[in-house]
Amino acid sequence: MGSSEDDKVVAVIMVGGPTKGTRFRPLSLNIPKPLFPLGGQPMVHHPISACKRIPNLAQIYLVGFYEEREFALYVSSISNELRIPVRYLREDKPHGSAGALYNFRDLIMEDNPSHIFLLNCDVCCSFPLPEMLDAHRNYGGMGTILVIKVSAESASQFGELVADPDTNELLHYTEKPETFVSDLINCGVYVFTPDIFNAIQGVSSQRKDRENLRRVSSFEALQSATRNLTTDFVRLDQDILSPLAGKKQLYTYETMDFWEQIKTPGMSLKCSGLYLAQFRLTSPNLLASGDGTKNATIIGDVYVHPSAKIHPTAKIGPNVSISANARIGAGVRLISCIILDGVEIMENAVVTNAIVGWKSSIGRWSRVQASSKYNYLM
Repeated sequence: MGSSEDDKVVAVIMVGGPTKGTRFRPLSLNIPKPLFPLGGQPMVHHPISACKRIPNLAQIYLVGFYEEREFALYVSSISNELRIPVRYLREDKPHGSAGALYNFRDLIMEDNPSHIFLLNCDVCCSFPLPEMLDAHRNYGGMGTILVIKVSAESASQFGELVADPDTNELLHYTEKPETFVSDLINCGVYVFTPDIFNAIQGVSSQRKDRENLRRVSSFEALQSATRNLTTDFVRLDQDILSPLAGKKQLYTYETMDFWEQIKTPGMSLKCSGLYLAQFRLTSPNLLASGDGTKNATIIGDVYVHPSAKIHPTAKIGPNVSISANARIGAGVRLISCIILDGVEIMENAVVTNAIVGWKSSIGRWSRVQASSKYNYLM
């Protein structure tokens, strides 16, 4: 790969904006979705922490539509914690995932990276980024996509793809097909060489050329004024992955670990549990412990913020995350739940399969329990 400078890597994490991720409401009404806690850490913290494991990582960029002030405190905090520069870049208008990458290409290429990771914030997985990078270098292509096998019934909800079983080359890609194509799906995690910018520019140039060559009537000319706005809107899946499939440019790396999309509040509780379980391997210091003598009884994977106050007779876990300044009373039982900042749960209350919203209060002997769907007490 040449000198060590040539080996520098940057990561770009797409965080969306307030007009996107509406299915995550009401949890995203009070806080940007990427900052909602899963496993006691902001959602975006998990891919950022995974990027820390990439060799020669030079910079992490968060790209989205939120106001910069909403991310300023978190970006400063995580940069100091990981000792890696993290920067938030605000889009002025939607460009699509590939278009957004191209829009900030000068900043992304400041460190002259040899590789660029692109991740979606609302993906929950183990993020095997160093392994992906090794595989990508061996393939020698422009890009590598993280993929996973799912059931045939659920595959159509995602981008389905066909890969060569021997070389792992991407042969065919289609986004949310109406008929079954493959049980192999796109995980929304990628690594590219800087050649990706040429591919994106090529899509924009083709659109502009088509607009210039098209002979239009006065009505069509009026319509084309709107279409001209989309020449820099480039989708990664339909505009880049699909056309380049089968051209020895793109390859796949299959994960055998967990993967989920975090689209709804119910999924956030499931994904919080997945991240808590992963802490056993990656960050065991974040997990609470206790046997009911001096501290509460802890069962399974549990995160407790240092500022939370928990009575020693409480019984907590598995899959419980307790945020800052929460107060958990005597005899309380918590199972599979997320307790947000400032919550008070009084004596002998039981909370199961629920997300308890900021500064909520649950009275003595109360029972909050989901049936078929998760409860949200805001």
